[in-house]
Amino acid sequence: MTNPPAIRIDNLVKRYAGEKGEEGKLALKGVSFDVPQGGVFGLLGPNGAGKSTLINTLAGLVTKTSGRAEIWGFDIDEQRRNAKRSIGIVPQEIVFDPFFTPYEVLENQAGFYGIPRAERRSEELLEAVRLSDKRDAYARTLSGGMKRRLLIAKAMVHSPPILVLDEPTAGVDVELRRQLWELVTELNRQGVTIVLTTHYLEEAEQLCDEIAIINHGELIAHKPTRDLIGMAREKIVRVSVDKDLAGPVVEEGFVKSEAIEPRVLEITYDRDKASAGQVLAKVQQHGYAIEDVTTREADLEDVFVQLTGSG
Repeated sequence: MTNPPAIRIDNLVKRYAGEKGEEGKLALKGVSFDVPQGGVFGLLGPNGAGKSTLINTLAGLVTKTSGRAEIWGFDIDEQRRNAKRSIGIVPQEIVFDPFFTPYEVLENQAGFYGIPRAERRSEELLEAVRLSDKRDAYARTLSGGMKRRLLIAKAMVHSPPILVLDEPTAGVDVELRRQLWELVTELNRQGVTIVLTTHYLEEAEQLCDEIAIINHGELIAHKPTRDLIGMAREKIVRVSVDKDLAGPVVEEGFVKSEAIEPRVLEITYDRDKASAGQVLAKVQQHGYAIEDVTTREADLEDVFVQLTGSG
């Protein structure tokens, strides 16, 4: 038997209230998908696509218009308490009292969940996010990276099996991003199911086992990451030729052709309509001898742009 999904979304609709009798914005238009247990799941989409509405619905901050959602098998309406205890949300914004210490932040959060003092994990969590040495410092004195790690610890005080990270690395430097993902990868190794939203598509490609893409409130793709990347129709070939180019070589089947250097041509072509060999033959037909060729395979960004029309 396969495990039931960590999260089940079934025909979820959210329409916000309008003003003065007008119909409000339809943020989710019947979205359905499952998040498997134990993996890292990417939820991607352009700004305004409906990702935050979906996450806030799971968190209990937004009331759905219709449809159904389950967290760890618990219906978010009928079994609200158990559903909320099964998920930890790490918001994009820094949200905790700056005059509490990290230890106090975690103790207070555990108290909100009714966790008895003897069962609280505050010290253990501070060690896990490498903040033990800041246990008694005011939270406002922490660096940006420390605050991000404290948010992850705060979301884990009730030991949820699912952790949702909403743009966790937005606006942080490369080193901090690496530290955060080491921490998240370790949590995943320990069995926590991770749901990630991010604008860094390279990050999603490296970390996520499976990805769902939402656009204009609709699910437009949901596949294992490798399969999703395989959907890209366009490929890029860079060709060095024996003499200065008179301009880009324009041919039917070329999506884009650009002279990026006096003797280097970069051609984007639709692999459904042409092969790399045909592309090179067409360049030669224009009177150029080919001296060197490099190709770039499609990545998640290519697929994302292709599906959403977003740069």
